[in-house]
Amino acid sequence: MDRHGAAGQGRAIRGTVPWHVKGKTMTRILTLSFLLAAAPLAALAAPAVGDMVGTNPEAATAALAEKGCKVTDFEAEDGKIEAKCTDEVSKLMEVYIDPATGAVTDVKSGD
Repeated sequence: MDRHGAAGQGRAIRGTVPWHVKGKTMTRILTLSFLLAAAPLAALAAPAVGDMVGTNPEAATAALAEKGCKVTDFEAEDGKIEAKCTDEVSKLMEVYIDPATGAVTDVKSGD
């Protein structure tokens, strides 16, 4: 026997989470852990300045879709191509593309 009784079974050491936590508590802990770990990955999926998306609508649409940006419209603005799109949570974005290089030059949130 140890200081916790019969071989210390079923008792948690102060300051630790017992491995035998069951039910909704463990499910909530795992869900929260997953969401916290995945949050930065969602931010990485958005288009960023310098990304190469192409100079034609088909290539740009496909490249932006890979970055989580669903294109709804293209238009010319100040010598650049403006792609209006929405992300996974339907947040509006404007992605500006250099027509000569196909690189993203600016990304604006359309709050």
